[in-house]
Amino acid sequence: MAARFVNIDHDTPLLLPPDLRDWVAADHLVHFIMDAVGQLDVRAARVNERGTGDAQYPPAMMLGLLIYSYASGVFSSRQIERSTYENVAVRRLCADTHPDHDTLCEFRRQNGALLSASFAQVLELAAGCGVLKVGGLTVAIDGTKVLASASKHAAVSYERAGAQMRELELEIGELLAKAEQADSTPLEDGLSIPEEVQRRQERKALLAKAQAEMEARAYARAQAERPDYEQKAAAREAARAGGKKPRGKEPQPPSETPGPKDQYNFTDPESRIMKSAGGFEQCYNAQAAVEVESRLIVGQQVATAPNDKEQLALTFAAIASAAGPVREVLVDSGFVSEAAIMQLETDAAGAPSGVRVLAAVGRERHGRTVRQLEKKDDPPTPGADASFGERLAHRVATKAGRTRYKLRQQTVEPVFGIIKEALGFRRFSLRGARKVSLEWTLISLAYNLKRLFHAGAELWPA
Repeated sequence: MAARFVNIDHDTPLLLPPDLRDWVAADHLVHFIMDAVGQLDVRAARVNERGTGDAQYPPAMMLGLLIYSYASGVFSSRQIERSTYENVAVRRLCADTHPDHDTLCEFRRQNGALLSASFAQVLELAAGCGVLKVGGLTVAIDGTKVLASASKHAAVSYERAGAQMRELELEIGELLAKAEQADSTPLEDGLSIPEEVQRRQERKALLAKAQAEMEARAYARAQAERPDYEQKAAAREAARAGGKKPRGKEPQPPSETPGPKDQYNFTDPESRIMKSAGGFEQCYNAQAAVEVESRLIVGQQVATAPNDKEQLALTFAAIASAAGPVREVLVDSGFVSEAAIMQLETDAAGAPSGVRVLAAVGRERHGRTVRQLEKKDDPPTPGADASFGERLAHRVATKAGRTRYKLRQQTVEPVFGIIKEALGFRRFSLRGARKVSLEWTLISLAYNLKRLFHAGAELWPA
């Protein structure tokens, strides 16, 4: 008996236009995002109120398209434009319209206020459907390095910039001397002395600008680090006055001059070379505060400094008010600073704020020793004269404290893993700290909606 095959006819047109709703499964993510965006207030979107020029795409559709694309691992505006033709779910969302990549990129760049407002409103929706419990939250704060849209090979160090400027000065002098010599050897065809002098002068001006920027950064860094240095120095002087010998090295005053290896990137000057899993890369430090029960991102911000100690208060302040008051904060040893933790645990008047920070005071090796497996009583509570480090270490030395602190690695680190591995977001598409912050808000918004979708949330108006 001859084999039978399904008839594949590429030539006969459809008798009736297709209904895209029949081509997308009812439980598809795109329907959930369309329903969620339909409940958001998008009046913060920038639109042409005069109505001049071509007709505009509705802000709700554009916002939904960006969120769905980022939740699906598509970040380039050109790839998003292509998906409006090739992806059935995207065609359903866009109602078979096709915004071009310039329109998408402009909407993304100009609507930071809309993205921030939408991020807070999605948390309100999460609270309304019971996924996020408002108030008394425990959040885990951490940072991850995300590649900038720039190569580290487009960067110059402070020391190298100075050396290149001296080399350029010598070359300019040689070219000017050659111009005054009537019998000098001519340059290669197509090259002229004035153009070569101008090219070197322009390069020298760029290097001078880079050095000036690095000097300004070093001064700002020194001013930020000075209070911590003065606090440590005062504590050591107080110990000496009390007859005690201070432990550890003497604190050194912060330097206001750049180090020889300080970097400036010509492609994205606000990005920095930071240590990441793959070595040293041109990055931004993306921060997130994750609620431990729902695993929703409730606060986020992007820093240009690789050090997390400076980011604890800033990331905590970025937690949306829609999430309600925070009771407990979990951080790793990279965030530990007495000044930063006291800023969270006390208010402006110095009274307790009701926030308690649990942090590791040092790096712990993976796995547990036999001694750690043995059952033992909680250590005694430190006395009134105990140092800040001793009191902080006691919080995670108790059984209850260890149990609470373990929630950190179970929440915020998997969130970063999902964003980088499942969604594939490893590099920012935009450049500059303001635009990069906008894009991190967008990826956090997309992650939250996808998290609600997989949690089976039934959205209700906030």
